[in-house]
Amino acid sequence: MIRICLHGAESTGKSTLAARLGYPVVPEFGRAYCEERGTDLTMADLLAIAEGQDAAMRAAAAARPPVLVLDTDPVMTAAWAQMLFGEVPPALLAYEKAEHYLLFMADVPWVDDGTRFFGSLTARAEFAAIARSMLDRAGVDYDVICGDWQTREAQVRAAIARF
Repeated sequence: MIRICLHGAESTGKSTLAARLGYPVVPEFGRAYCEERGTDLTMADLLAIAEGQDAAMRAAAAARPPVLVLDTDPVMTAAWAQMLFGEVPPALLAYEKAEHYLLFMADVPWVDDGTRFFGSLTARAEFAAIARSMLDRAGVDYDVICGDWQTREAQVRAAIARF
C-alpha cells in the first residue's frame, strides 16, 4: 500500500481532485471539524484535528488498498499551527508520514467556502510558503503540482502511476 498525501494552501484543488481520482480517499478531518465547531481555532483544536486525521487514515489503511489518497495529514496541520500561532508543537510532526506528498501550488483562484482563512494574495503566498517549508522540515519526498485544473490532474495521476 502507498499513501499519497495532498498538501498545500487552501483552495488549490486538493479535495476536488482527490474525489476524481478513483482511489480510496481519507477526507480532510479539519473541514468537518470546523463546519461543526466553527473556525475560531485554538492550538488544542489543531492537536485534535491532527489526531482525528491520523485516526481516519489508520482506519482506512487497515483495508490495505493499493493506493490510499490522503486529502491532508498532520504535516499540513503543522503548517496551520505555524500560520495561525507562529509555532509548531512537536506532536504535529511526530505522526507517521505518507510514503509520498503532492504539494499543490497556490496558482489557481481562491474560493471562499466558509471554512477558509487566507484569501488575500499576501496571506495566501505566506501560507503556501509555510506549507512547503513544513514538508522540508518533515523530511518527506514530494512533487510540486501546479497549473490549470487539467494540468494538475494529469500531474497527480502521473505521480501516482510512478508508484
